[in-house]
Amino acid sequence: MGRIICAGLGPGDPELMSVKSDRVIRGARHVAYFRKKGRAGQARTIVRDMLRDDVLEYPMEYPVTTELRFDSAEYRDLMVDFYAEWADRLAELARDHEVVVLCEGDPFFYGSFMHLHTRLQGRAEVEVLPAIPGMVGCWNALDMPFTWGDDVMSVLMGTLPDADLVAHMERADALVIMKTGRNMPRVRAALVATGRLEDAWLVEKGTMAGQRVVRLADVDDDDCPYFAIVLVHGQGRRPEAGVPT
Repeated sequence: MGRIICAGLGPGDPELMSVKSDRVIRGARHVAYFRKKGRAGQARTIVRDMLRDDVLEYPMEYPVTTELRFDSAEYRDLMVDFYAEWADRLAELARDHEVVVLCEGDPFFYGSFMHLHTRLQGRAEVEVLPAIPGMVGCWNALDMPFTWGDDVMSVLMGTLPDADLVAHMERADALVIMKTGRNMPRVRAALVATGRLEDAWLVEKGTMAGQRVVRLADVDDDDCPYFAIVLVHGQGRRPEAGVPT
């Protein structure tokens, strides 16, 4: 009997991958990964120099990415069918083989593999290899501590309703905002409303070739890819901030 191993790839730099994921990927005969149609896929790009010559690849191409609103019925139906189909295919393949599924960041932290994991329970042996989340690589690219003392950190999706973005930003000390892209005008407006725009940074391709780190206030709304991350540092209770610890 085979099994399915989801290997977390970490923030993007292959050298920041876990030793276990590295070993499993280099020895894999069957490798599956998510990608957008017409693209190599970020996961496949990260491991391009690691795969054995006789590897069999299974690109799992999303039927839709940003063409439809993620909360629309059409988007939901397409994605449900997509994950169901690939859960069936992987379960069938895992009857006789060990299959390695690649996942950027940590698989259980907003990773697409989560949708397969729930559908594979009781159908195949599944192991998930944890990894450094992408946001960690991004805030390290800024070369300054992200949280201090008793800071509260919130991780937000740019797809949240405007009122929710503002409410969470008002409550949290440190902010991580994902899924930006075309949601950037709304994200920016929420940061302005909470007085936090001047403290916000945009990090694109953190730890990878082409990494870009800029102040969000200096970036146009149309100059932000979907998977860039916006960061706002916490201030915390530390002596240099003039606040007692």
